[in-house]
Amino acid sequence: MLFIGLTGSIATGKSTVSSILASPPHSLPIIDADILARRVVEPGSGGYNAIVKYFGPTTPDLLVPVSESMPADGPNGRGRPLNRPALGRRVFGNSDERVKDRGVLNDIVHPAVRREVYKAIFWNYITGNWAVVLDVPLLFESGWDKLSGVVMVVAVRDPEIQMQRLMKRDRHLTQEDAQNRVQSQTDVRLKAKRCEARGKGKGVVIWNDGSQEELRANIDAALSDIRKSSPPWWNWICLFCPPIGVAAGTWVYWQNININKRWREMELEEKAKL
Repeated sequence: MLFIGLTGSIATGKSTVSSILASPPHSLPIIDADILARRVVEPGSGGYNAIVKYFGPTTPDLLVPVSESMPADGPNGRGRPLNRPALGRRVFGNSDERVKDRGVLNDIVHPAVRREVYKAIFWNYITGNWAVVLDVPLLFESGWDKLSGVVMVVAVRDPEIQMQRLMKRDRHLTQEDAQNRVQSQTDVRLKAKRCEARGKGKGVVIWNDGSQEELRANIDAALSDIRKSSPPWWNWICLFCPPIGVAAGTWVYWQNININKRWREMELEEKAKL
């Protein structure tokens, strides 16, 4: 089964691309890390309790306020949901304190999400899907690119388009809040460069500065090339002959380790030129 690692940056259109990939004619199963990240911090979960324990004492508005429709102990008695804008203000930004808090949050959420992703991968494998999309905002940062036969980055060339889309989507954000969220992630132009450096057939950049029609055309062309290099019949061989599947997966993992090694060498060479 082919793993297509889908990533981008905030407000570049990754969710739109994910939706198109999940719809006919592609109809690919999507493992959405954002959805799983929300699930693992629902009230009563271990992730929720860890977040409340760490952030609660210094973040008075960490939980959704009590109201007529929101009891003090939450709708199901397990606690009130997290107030995501308040939590976002604690972790987005480049100050030492924000970076530290973001690291703590990631250490709580990422291991729980990883477990859920593995479960979803196994289910899609045994049900015979030829490919599955791993929709992960921090694909490179969390190491999921090592499992991906193909990495797909959704990017925009103009940073101003990214800011405009973010503020239009999340109208509660101030200009500073929006800027902090964008700057808290790796620049999407750098992600695109890293993706292209993987080589033909292993990295695809979907530029999303234009219209929906242009976006769909770019996705259709990319999927056509991917199907040629990893046809569905190959998945059936791997499914019915597990040793071949294990060998193929190991080969992809080994290739990706070398790809990442070359990328780090390229980064060091560019830094040496400065």
